[in-house]
Amino acid sequence: MTGIEVRSSCLVGMSSDAASTSMSRLELTPFDLRLLSIDPIQKGILFRNPQIQFQEIDGIFIDHLKNSLSRTLDFFPPLAGRLATTTNDDGTATFYVDCNNAGAEFTHAVAAAVSVSDIMEPNYIPEILSSFFALNGIPNYEGVSKPLIGVQLTELADGLFIACTANHAVVDGTSFWHFFNSWSEISRGLDTISKSPVFERWFPSNVRLIHLPPLEKNLFVPPPLLERVFHFSKESLAKLKAKANSEAGTDKISSLQALSAHLWRSSARCRHDHDLNSGGEARFMMAVGARARIPLPEGYFGNAAYGARTAISEGELLRKGLGNAALKISQFVATQTKETVVKFMEDWTKNPILHGKKSFSFFITSSPRDDVYGNDFGWGKPIAARSGKAQKFDGKITVFPAAAVGGIDAEVSLAPEVLQAMEGDAEFMEAFDIGKCL
Repeated sequence: MTGIEVRSSCLVGMSSDAASTSMSRLELTPFDLRLLSIDPIQKGILFRNPQIQFQEIDGIFIDHLKNSLSRTLDFFPPLAGRLATTTNDDGTATFYVDCNNAGAEFTHAVAAAVSVSDIMEPNYIPEILSSFFALNGIPNYEGVSKPLIGVQLTELADGLFIACTANHAVVDGTSFWHFFNSWSEISRGLDTISKSPVFERWFPSNVRLIHLPPLEKNLFVPPPLLERVFHFSKESLAKLKAKANSEAGTDKISSLQALSAHLWRSSARCRHDHDLNSGGEARFMMAVGARARIPLPEGYFGNAAYGARTAISEGELLRKGLGNAALKISQFVATQTKETVVKFMEDWTKNPILHGKKSFSFFITSSPRDDVYGNDFGWGKPIAARSGKAQKFDGKITVFPAAAVGGIDAEVSLAPEVLQAMEGDAEFMEAFDIGKCL
């Protein structure tokens, strides 16, 4: 499998009419600021044999995508801007988004020797996929000079991959897919988008100005990883959920909680070579959405999620069954109330510490509720979703909705020996639907 050829790259801004009436500034909230030191969001979608003429890609088709991107940015002025910073007398800094229409990055690339099957069929996600994303290796704080969003169209031998890299200090997963969905609507001919972004800001205790300590460059380099997508159908998820609820004697455990427990137990079991008497601590972390908890208005733009964590002993996790682990997760999620969210953010504003790049033993992110397969740009729906190399570490689990309604695809990043051990773990693999990802 050979590399890719970048055919063109340029900046795309809002239309002139929209730029002249655009908002000038977007304040960053504690939800946003906490993420300045980490990597952006990188997610993309794969299309097989789109109904377009490939000879038009270098001309009309590319112009169409650029124009539709520009029209979409009209509705999302911050994404066409840059981060801006003010240095305070005490040596701290304040950050915000300058909606200056400096432009989003648009890249057209070709991987003529790569087919859809090269992406979908191997057990492990191929290395070349990372080159399908723009703005690789750019942490969020570099948004003062780099685009806040970069999109890349990569032409394959028999398909297309459209990827988006978005500054995580400006958007979370919900806002990311809101933008992606809106771009696809404009691309397929709609005059406006179905859901307008809301730029009203949420701050705890009416705090509006947060002074951040000097940013420190994070030198964390993840160890070698293997990545694989495990597909769980609607039927297999129903079985996991029923098993977890039956073992726990409850009906409160959701499908995602049961799946999370299944992945957590298996990765821990394989990390410790099936040692049921392991005496360490098994930590669990997941991204928790705050929109419904606060609550925030429909279409709220920006970050409104945080990483919440809990832990039990490794012995308990491994010796006791799926139901026990799933119940622990369910009870933990139930504690994430509005009061919990507000206190978490209020405490952070008193002592603002920026997230750094580091590894977690188990961290489940993203949501199966994201509208991934509604992204029809005018040539049909995608067949799969993948993420880039940003934010990857040993223990990272990214969940996507599956192409078939009701299923979930879990993109797993683990140390090679752990992932390979999971593939030999009968208890784990019996719930994995092999060969049903297409």
